[in-house]
Amino acid sequence: MSILVGNHTRLLVQGITGKEGSFQTRRCIEYGTNVVAGVTPGRGGETAEGVPVFDTVAEAVEKTDANCALIFVPAPFAADAVLEAAYAEVPLVICITEGVPTMDMVRVRRFLQGSAITLIGPNCPGVITPGEARVGIMPGNVFSSGKVGVISRSGTLVYEAVAQLTARGIGQSTCVGVGGDPVIGTTQVQALRMFNEDPGTAAVVLIGEIGGLAEQQSAEFIGAEMRKPVVAFIAGATAPPGRRMGHAGAIIVGAAGTAEAKKDALRAAGATISDSPADIGATMEHVLKEQKIAV
Repeated sequence: MSILVGNHTRLLVQGITGKEGSFQTRRCIEYGTNVVAGVTPGRGGETAEGVPVFDTVAEAVEKTDANCALIFVPAPFAADAVLEAAYAEVPLVICITEGVPTMDMVRVRRFLQGSAITLIGPNCPGVITPGEARVGIMPGNVFSSGKVGVISRSGTLVYEAVAQLTARGIGQSTCVGVGGDPVIGTTQVQALRMFNEDPGTAAVVLIGEIGGLAEQQSAEFIGAEMRKPVVAFIAGATAPPGRRMGHAGAIIVGAAGTAEAKKDALRAAGATISDSPADIGATMEHVLKEQKIAV
């Protein structure tokens, strides 16, 4: 089993004719993802990477039954691209674009509130279910199929953690990059809930970072509802207060935003903490052996 994407995914790519859009579309197709459509206004009727291009998302959905949108649209227009996919009732929207204005995302979040549409990102590496579908920019060669779910605010650390897991023979069910911006679609808690309910996921790696309260909220969920072991790593332990580190959301404001505060909350909730990114795989291996979980 998996969450979000898989063999059922019929992908449309918004911005498919751009440099990054076309390159990543090709990589998705090579991985085995079923890419059925592209969307670029004014380019309808053309093809890109062997995929038919449409002027609008609504037309693409009508003609191809696409059920997932992948967005490679410049930041000033990315929010409108998300809204266009939402208006066309695409159930899953994954926005890779970095630098989307915060107030644009506030507008998107308000529009999506209460709807059945799931948004991943923006400023994220996407989602991958190993051996089934790659929707985003993750390097598919480091992933292997299995039963450990991965959630991360950081794209690079997803690849590092997964490479460690794969090297130890620990496969992944699905890996989700939720994004590192202050306002995102799917939260860590929502992703944890999906994995908690997925019968094909036996344990979860949670990669957080300084800034905000997302990890404390995750800790509350883990302590109250999580039935599966969680290994957590928090990036930014040495970051000075008040300075943004990497992601727009990675800035310590108040004691709650520090790495130690987040680790303390997660540890108290029952998660196992990896203090170094180099130990994520070994820590998960230890937890699985200790709890006699076969993956």
